[in-house]
Amino acid sequence: MMGLIILIIWFSVIIGIPFGCFGSYERTLLSVQKQKALFVFGDSLFDPGNNNYINTTTQFQANWSPYGESFFNPPTGRFCDGRIIPDFIAEYAELPLVPSYFEIGKDHFVHGVNFASGGAGCLVETFRGFVIDLKTQLKYFKKVTKDLKNKFGRKKSKQLLSNAVYIFSAGNNDYFNFDATYPKHEYANMVIGNLTSVIKGIHKEGGRKFVILSLGPLGCTPGSRALNFQQGNKSGNCIQQLTTLAKIHNSALPKMLKQLEQKLPGFKYSLFDFFKVATERINNPSKYGFKTSKTACCGTGPFRGIYSCGGKRQVKEYKLCKNVKDYLFFDSGHLTEMVYKQVAELLWNGTVDVIQPYNLKSFFHLPA
Repeated sequence: MMGLIILIIWFSVIIGIPFGCFGSYERTLLSVQKQKALFVFGDSLFDPGNNNYINTTTQFQANWSPYGESFFNPPTGRFCDGRIIPDFIAEYAELPLVPSYFEIGKDHFVHGVNFASGGAGCLVETFRGFVIDLKTQLKYFKKVTKDLKNKFGRKKSKQLLSNAVYIFSAGNNDYFNFDATYPKHEYANMVIGNLTSVIKGIHKEGGRKFVILSLGPLGCTPGSRALNFQQGNKSGNCIQQLTTLAKIHNSALPKMLKQLEQKLPGFKYSLFDFFKVATERINNPSKYGFKTSKTACCGTGPFRGIYSCGGKRQVKEYKLCKNVKDYLFFDSGHLTEMVYKQVAELLWNGTVDVIQPYNLKSFFHLPA
């Protein structure tokens, strides 16, 4: 088949037929041969609009203005003023925007699929019934792999899946929804255990290259500061218990990944220190081009930390900043496009102090 495609291309050059006139199957088959794809899993840091298509509430959606205002018109459902991390990674990898699972068309999954869902956690119980939990995201991924095998055959689909990169932002909502009846470390073990199970499931389908973001300082979002303020801490300090939970989770990630590396054939991983990157910007916003890291651009109440941006949720009142580029946070819990671009650049080109053992630029070109 490959020889036939090359012959057709050669013949088209001779007689002057543009390559774009070929059938979609031949073009798609060639793109499979390039073996570059990005599959995205997780929560609202990565959700491109999957929650637009499920039976949920506006608490778990963002498909209205001013969301998306810096890049998208109309809004797409991204929990940001513009693009999010996977959008920039796709750009750097010379891929099209990775489509949401519910928007993949007939041939639009060869460059990857985004399964992320705002509010989702590693645990099925986290906001159950309102989000697409990680286990269900794995189920959707298995449907995609089946479609790939049916369309391109086992060999070519295996090649694509093994060379693809699988990126995760998962666990944040499990700790925002922390069940205090469990000891902290036991709860974290359950979260990590579910994440491990999903990674193993993807590996079984052919995935080999995994990128995991650590959790950020969860207690230092404008929403966390506003809650602390409302509970009597008028200084609006971070909620240390939430950040401690993130640290417990993050300390377990390297051990889990190294164990998988030892147990799973061909398994490769890269761990990104999102906690360090976010904390640096929260503590030193001006160093990174921002004026404030405590107050959100969009919301109401203390630090604009009440989750009301756009007036479509339980609280309707909200204020919007004049210049979003001055702000680290767009709403009570989500960062601005400028921050996500900085994070994506570090994921792509970063050194071992923030991402190891590979950055994504090298990871994409690493043979499976």
